[in-house]
Amino acid sequence: MNEIEKQQAVSKKTEVQEIDLLELAHKVWNGKKLIFKACGVAVVLGLIVAFSIPKEYTTTVVLAPEAKEKGGVGNLGALANMAGINLGTGSSNEALSPEIYPDIVKSTPFLVDLFPVKIKPISEEKAVGLFEYMDKHQRTPWWGIITSAPFKAVGWAVSLFKEKPHGATTDKPDVFRLTQEQADIATVISERILTIVDEKTGMISISVTMQDPLVSATLTDTVMQNLQDYITRYRTNKATQDLEYTEKLYKEAQQNYYEAQQKYANFADSNLDIVMTGYQTRLERLQNEATLAYGLYNQISQQLQLAKAKVQEVTPVYTVVQPASVPLRPASPQKPIILIGFIFLAFVGSVSWIILFKDLVKQFKRS
Repeated sequence: MNEIEKQQAVSKKTEVQEIDLLELAHKVWNGKKLIFKACGVAVVLGLIVAFSIPKEYTTTVVLAPEAKEKGGVGNLGALANMAGINLGTGSSNEALSPEIYPDIVKSTPFLVDLFPVKIKPISEEKAVGLFEYMDKHQRTPWWGIITSAPFKAVGWAVSLFKEKPHGATTDKPDVFRLTQEQADIATVISERILTIVDEKTGMISISVTMQDPLVSATLTDTVMQNLQDYITRYRTNKATQDLEYTEKLYKEAQQNYYEAQQKYANFADSNLDIVMTGYQTRLERLQNEATLAYGLYNQISQQLQLAKAKVQEVTPVYTVVQPASVPLRPASPQKPIILIGFIFLAFVGSVSWIILFKDLVKQFKRS
C-alpha cells in the first residue's frame, strides 16, 4: 500500500467517525425532551434531599503549644545551680508526642468523660448531658427513619429477652464494660471530632461538628480543655508525685527540728546554775542534734522549692490562637453541590439511555 492509499484510508475512517458523531448528536437532540424531563425530576429530587438532610455546624479551635528549649533545663537549672545542685542537661524530648493527640481524643476513656458534659441547644430551654443529647435530640433524614425501622424493631424484640445492664448509663459508665448503647454513642461522638496536628508548626486544630451551633461551640471548648488537662496530668505526673513525697519529708524534718530545738531549750532553761561536766556534755549533744536537724530541714526545704519549680517547669502552656465561637452558617449540607450532582446524574443517565440502551430494548422487544 502506497502513501496515497494510506491517506485515503485515514480520510475514510475520519469520515466514518464524523458520521457516527453526527448520528449520536442527532439521537441526543431527538431525545432532548427526555433529557429535560429527567433533569427536571432530578431538580425536584435534589431539592427534597438537600432540604431533608439536617444542618451541621462546625466549630474549630487552634492551639499553639509552648516552645521548649533543647539540651537544657531552663530556669530550673539556674535555680538548682543557686542551691548547689547539678541536674545535668538531658534530652528535652517529650514522652507524649503531639502526633498521638488525635489518638487520645479518639480513645474510649476520653470520649466517655464527655458523656456528662452539660450542653444547652439553642432550641431547648434547659441544659442536658451530651449522652442524652446524642441519644434523643439528633435529627435524621426521613429515609433514615424508614431504613432503620426494621433494625430497631428487631433490636426491641431481642431486648425483651435480655437482662438490662446494671448501673447508670449516663452518669459514670464503666469504661471496662460499656453497654452497646454507650459504645454506639461514643463512636458517633468520635466521628464528629477531628484533631489535626501540624508537624511543621506544632499547631493543634480541633474541630467538632454538631447539628446545633451552640452545642458545637460548647463541645469544642470542652474537648480543648479536656485535652489540655490530659496532657498536663501526663507530663506533670512524675513531678507531682516527687513534690508530694518531698512535702512529706519536709514536714517530718521540720517536726524533728522543732522537737530537737525545744529539747535543747528546755534542758538549758532547767539547768541554768549547773556547771557540771555531765550537764555540759548533754547540753552540747542536744545542741548538735538540733544543728543536725536544722541542716536536714534546710536541705529538704531547698529540695521542696526545686520540686515546686519542676512541676511548674514541666507544665505545658498552650496559647489559644483561635478560640471557640458559635458558628453562624452551617457547614453542611451543601445544597448547590447536591443539586448539581443530581442534575449531572440525570443528564448522564438519560443520554446513556438514548445512545446505548434504547435501541437495544427495541431490538429485544422485536425479537
